[in-house]
Amino acid sequence: MSRLSRFVFAVALAAGFSAPARAAEPDKLLPKDADTVIYFNMKQLVGSDIIKKYALEQLKQALDGQEAKKLLEDMGLDPLKDIETIWAGSSGKDQTDMKGLLIIHGKFDPEKLLKAADAASKKDGDKFSIVKDGGTTLFKYQPDEGNPVYGTVVDETTVVAANDKKIVAEALKQKDATKPAISPELVALVKKQDAKATMFVASITKGKFKDIKVPGQLPVDLSGFEKALPNTDSMSIVLKVTGDVTLEITMGMKDEDAAEDMAGAMSKLVDGIKGLVPLVTAADPRAKPLADVVKTIKTDVKKKDVVTSAKITGDEIGKMIKGAD
Repeated sequence: MSRLSRFVFAVALAAGFSAPARAAEPDKLLPKDADTVIYFNMKQLVGSDIIKKYALEQLKQALDGQEAKKLLEDMGLDPLKDIETIWAGSSGKDQTDMKGLLIIHGKFDPEKLLKAADAASKKDGDKFSIVKDGGTTLFKYQPDEGNPVYGTVVDETTVVAANDKKIVAEALKQKDATKPAISPELVALVKKQDAKATMFVASITKGKFKDIKVPGQLPVDLSGFEKALPNTDSMSIVLKVTGDVTLEITMGMKDEDAAEDMAGAMSKLVDGIKGLVPLVTAADPRAKPLADVVKTIKTDVKKKDVVTSAKITGDEIGKMIKGAD
């Protein structure tokens, strides 16, 4: 094999074994009015090295509590094994106007879930009840405050819940759809996210921050955000939990000038955080690894996008959990 052939072969081999980001495909059940989408990969999180090392046993113990264990057995559900991914789509001007749908994918036993819901309605009828909406059986939960939550089993792989019966009904209509109902703008933003991420948030924010006021007298300088935030058209947050934890925040700005303003505001914020770290570590020695984490924070401007990223290693997390020397 010639030197050139060996080089080409090596490049092809490296490309074949790399793990490029895979574009996320939005769930087709997401509500059409949604302006924000949240994705959570439960299966990936539970299988990550950090969770296995520091949190898996605690999670198992919490689920093995007497009441929780019986309820999960009645439902035929093991959350750590049976829940794979969770999607949420929401819209609204503020908390009082917020509407949203939760979509849980995994392995479910519809009969057991409905029996558990019926048992809950008989045991605590003030909070739980079974209602009919056309030909659909819904499980209704009424919290002490706020709107009721309605849920139902779509099939053996999907459960949905929402704070409005109409949203559940629309989701069920989308079951056999060939494409998602959310806006093309939001679809495009979701597809920019990494499907292999542990969690991501994708939100269309145009016009949402126009009246925002940043509070004064804070320990960090946020003054630049009051100017920059109204020019934010979109925002995404990507969290990856593997052997380490990485976070990436992307602000999609109105134009390149607005991107420069946002980058300047982010730089001032990071400088302020760096100044606070010595005070935090003095108060709690376990926070010493934060100094190394802050050093990893960086902000880049890519045309109209401002991308801020940070990383915390598994070793640093271990030190904070166990206590720094």
